Amino acid sequence: MAATILAVDDEPDMLKLLSMIIKEKTGHKIITTNNPVEALEIAKQGGIDLLIADLKMPGLDGSELLDAVKAVDQNIPVVIMTAFASEEAAAETLQKGGFDFIIKPFRKEQILSTIDKALKWTAMQKENRELKAKLKGSEG
Repeated sequence: MAATILAVDDEPDMLKLLSMIIKEKTGHKIITTNNPVEALEIAKQGGIDLLIADLKMPGLDGSELLDAVKAVDQNIPVVIMTAFASEEAAAETLQKGGFDFIIKPFRKEQILSTIDKALKWTAMQKENRELKAKLKGSEG
């Protein structure tokens, strides 16, 4: 099933690379922006299955964007990328509900594997919510 992936990074070359990898190797749709505030607005509109965001961006960094997106929709998996890796940043990302933390430069296989895992996780979570709703409905 084709998913919609939103990628936000202040580096246009990174957005081009992500777009090329996703279009070449998956059937997923990708939306890119270099503006994290715009990314949040897109996420608020719904229909986003995965958000990939850079950690260090002007205006709204990836950590703040993660918080804001989770406030809008807890079910969107968020993958944070950074060239400035630290254990603290990775731990903070995961504590805040981020799905994964990827260090740039990344290998094509790594980003594709992370996308696949995130989308499978989302599908499993959705199925779980639907099953719980069915069970609740059949109890009444």
